[in-house]
Amino acid sequence: MERELVHTDAVKEFYAKMSVIHLKKKDIVKSKVRGVEIEFDHEKLAIILGVPGNNGICEYMKDVWEESKYIKPLEITRRFANDETITAARRVKSSEMKPFQRFIHFLVMKNVIPRFGKRDTSSFMDLTYMDHLIARRLVNLP
Repeated sequence: MERELVHTDAVKEFYAKMSVIHLKKKDIVKSKVRGVEIEFDHEKLAIILGVPGNNGICEYMKDVWEESKYIKPLEITRRFANDETITAARRVKSSEMKPFQRFIHFLVMKNVIPRFGKRDTSSFMDLTYMDHLIARRLVNLP
């Protein structure tokens, strides 16, 4: 008999009993599965998953236009707005995007990182995520 890789009952119990405690500097996830207390923050979760601990959703939600090796805010804005004359990084409306870019935009907005409310504008982090998808670079999803 093959061993079960995912214990669906334990996963259901984890989510049913899960709570998020919002602290000043970070959020803590707490749950209890089969009598065992489970508690972690984004840093511990990053270690468990073996991914960089870059504040996860906190990094995704902020609207800071920082540059790095793969992230060039002005270049990304120009590429998705299809306008080389843009002089500063900014949000991009889906109406400015080419059809393939718009497809990726709606894929991200509705399926990968779903959200309620306004979906016709991409934030910097949305644009960065979409750029990484198109370039096939690895991403630490929030």
